[in-house]
Amino acid sequence: MAAPGARGCSLSGLLPAQTSLEYALLDAVTQQEKVDLVYQYLQKVDGWEHDLAVPEFPEGLEWLNTEEPISIYKDLCGKVVVLDFFTYCCINCIHLLPDLHALERAHPDKDGLLIVGVHSAKFPNEKVLDNIKSAVLRYNITHPVVNDADASLWQELEVSCWPTLVILGPRGNMLFSLIGEGHKDKLFLYTSVALKYYRDKGQIRDHEIAIQLYRDSLPPSPLLFPGKVTVDPVTNRLVIADTGHHRILVIWKSGQIQHSIGGPNPGRKDGIFSESSFNSPQGVAMMNNMIYVADTENHLIRKIDLETERVSTIAGIGIQGSDKEGGAKGEEQPISSPWDVVIGTSGAGTQRNDVLWIAMAGTHQIWALLLDSGTLPKKSELQKGTCLRFAGSGSEENRNNAYPHKAGFAQPSGLSLASADPWSCLFVADSESSTVRTVSLKDGAVKHLVGGERDPLNLFAFGDVDGAGISAKLQHPLGVAWDEKRELLYVADSYNHKIKVVDPKTKTCATLAGTGDTRNVMSSSFTESTFNEPGGLCVGDNSQLLYVADTNNHQIKVMDLETRIVSVLPITTSHSAVVDGPCPVEKQKAVPRVPKSAPNLRLTPVTVRPGQTLQFKLKVDLPAGAKLTEGVPSCWFLTAEDNEWLLQGQIPSGDIENISNQPTISLRIPAHCSSLEAMVSVSVFLYYCSADSSACMMKGILFQQPLQITDAQPARGAPVELAYVF
Repeated sequence: MAAPGARGCSLSGLLPAQTSLEYALLDAVTQQEKVDLVYQYLQKVDGWEHDLAVPEFPEGLEWLNTEEPISIYKDLCGKVVVLDFFTYCCINCIHLLPDLHALERAHPDKDGLLIVGVHSAKFPNEKVLDNIKSAVLRYNITHPVVNDADASLWQELEVSCWPTLVILGPRGNMLFSLIGEGHKDKLFLYTSVALKYYRDKGQIRDHEIAIQLYRDSLPPSPLLFPGKVTVDPVTNRLVIADTGHHRILVIWKSGQIQHSIGGPNPGRKDGIFSESSFNSPQGVAMMNNMIYVADTENHLIRKIDLETERVSTIAGIGIQGSDKEGGAKGEEQPISSPWDVVIGTSGAGTQRNDVLWIAMAGTHQIWALLLDSGTLPKKSELQKGTCLRFAGSGSEENRNNAYPHKAGFAQPSGLSLASADPWSCLFVADSESSTVRTVSLKDGAVKHLVGGERDPLNLFAFGDVDGAGISAKLQHPLGVAWDEKRELLYVADSYNHKIKVVDPKTKTCATLAGTGDTRNVMSSSFTESTFNEPGGLCVGDNSQLLYVADTNNHQIKVMDLETRIVSVLPITTSHSAVVDGPCPVEKQKAVPRVPKSAPNLRLTPVTVRPGQTLQFKLKVDLPAGAKLTEGVPSCWFLTAEDNEWLLQGQIPSGDIENISNQPTISLRIPAHCSSLEAMVSVSVFLYYCSADSSACMMKGILFQQPLQITDAQPARGAPVELAYVF
């Protein structure tokens, strides 16, 4: 069906009629009165001489959750369609998703209603289809989604903000628009009456759209979009928010799981571990066998007691709140999308660890939950359990101010505490302003550290630039971690796929690790490492290790700040089976035999300690003029005969694709070693052709590395060179 004659195609064409309808609805008392008003409105709009027609989806756009691209005037003819203009970073867009899920349950495709997500990116990173795929999976979006990377439909309709819903009739005719979140009642009213109106006219068709869910094409993954990670400094246990699986993992440094709490499906239930449930948890903080959890999509703060093995709710009522002041007891106080938590001091005396600070992304504020009675800066005495706003007006801004309630944040998503002088502050990853800010624990003053720009209303000052203060540019940072020993701040620069380091003394910001490439390089040096939207990070092991929740790679990566090596933390069950980590899902390659004539080089023993990452750098040269054989992968293998415990969770093999850029091989020494002496071997197989391609051959070499394992701190050594010239 061709698009009908248009009466202009921008949303402004709906404004006069819909404004009159909404004023009339304010005076309606009963639901039937509201239904009648909407029905009369539809008779009026449907009677216009020309439809207010939406433009067709441009050709060549990328689609998700469908077998093929969808046409408004072919596939969607006879449907009431809800176009959801969204961008996946936007907290308001995330808040709208439960309403859309509920609408889909109430009116499935066969009833004549279909939702189509029109992804219109704010950040450059959000234009990439693979990143949208991750968001579709992370937020359980099952309706069709189109990647309108150039925002062509957005511009044609003159959409002005995220999210915006546009409701279409069965001819592609625009009927209603809803701007922002919080319009669930209107959404259900408008769509249900539109379905009835057009069904009465015989214009609704019950044909189904061919849906092919992206999630059905993915292999299972034990870690799914881990959002945050923290470390218990007393026991060195890690706590991981396994966000996509709606659970919390408590693991030992070795990667072995001690507790798995919640999951795999979303829910909201307190009680014993086996019965408890969460909904997309993010921030985690641990103290004295207590874990505090930002249960984001339940709009709750939960407490996990590892001694009694029970989960309880300590803040929030389970539905999204709009209160921007707070002050009630935690379990009576509505809150909105808490994204991170950190335990610290109120800054009002000698008592420590009496406050849980909360990055309240949904209301663009920093809140406090009193774990004990105390006094916050510029506040009177507060009772234990009180939950209230500490900083931020609630307006989405990049506004710094000496008065905390006049400052403005834009979706704060990461927190870290520097309690000692001269810092005495919270560091805040303010994602939508692409800045890192500080909040003083002495007087609540909010100050700029790096990123963004001076105009508090400009939330588009993002980029990937190392520099100082406002000259530095970030892109939607989600996490921060304070290194008390070095007095440095690490930043998960999420949409730049990098880890950056900030010196708060000079306000300098520099790239520490990550190339910006999202392809998953399992282990490498800092300069060669890759991440994919890292969401959280924490400092552990006396400031030697930085743990990173590499969210879209579904891994926890370990950055050794001394050796500058990145490795993957293997996650294992109590039965020592690797359930996540660097090992590929597919079956491991069989290790071929090295030819008897191959060189066998025994290297000088090296001293290592448990938990250390040992790096091997391949430097194997071919004869002059020779080149690697195309189509036949040269490769390396890691073995440890009679010491197989060394290889648990390691990357056992890899390809050598370029002789001028040979791989780095990493071996992470387990935290619990079965022997103090061991031998690890690296076998290398090269397939190459002579300069004139008259002959092709395979050469092998075996490097044997003796290890001496000690608890003493070894001297920081350079990577072990595996060098040989054929």
